Amino acid sequence: MTERKQRVPFRDFSTLSAEDRELGERAQVNGKVVNIFRVLMQHPKLARAWSKFANYILSDQQTLAPREREILILRIGWLNQAPYEFEQHVRIGKAAGLTDDEIERIRKGPKAGWNREDAALLQAADDLFEKSIVTDETWKTLSERYNTEQMMDAVFTVGQYNLVSWALNSLGVPLDDYLPGSRK
Repeated sequence: MTERKQRVPFRDFSTLSAEDRELGERAQVNGKVVNIFRVLMQHPKLARAWSKFANYILSDQQTLAPREREILILRIGWLNQAPYEFEQHVRIGKAAGLTDDEIERIRKGPKAGWNREDAALLQAADDLFEKSIVTDETWKTLSERYNTEQMMDAVFTVGQYNLVSWALNSLGVPLDDYLPGSRK
């Protein structure tokens, strides 16, 4: 993955309103606000608007199982060469049941020894990344397993994390110190 330099500095949370500080402090690991929010809180209005949608995608409210959601997120993060996105979701993906072998195969794509259903999820991310549409063949395979809401959640999950990957790469959000590859 390509290393990115930090372009947007961390926000001094003491300069935020109580409401904005609370929003930024919701995402903590090991008692520290994660770097994505330390950067995003430079624009609290945007962070508030975005976090509603992001929270839906990452929550149990959405219709995909966490493991399936993480397959999609990890694949689009890898395709975008977004180290922050990928490493954060390796951790989350393992908690959702993904194995080290599966995470390695996500890097390789849909033809890396997956069952038909998981290969179709990976292919959907590839289709959206390469063509901006889930192809008819991939859609047909996915629709054998997923209902309409799940299909929509799959597309919106890839779209959300495509956007996040672009933002993380462009803003240069550094890896949190608990992630592999961080400069502690």
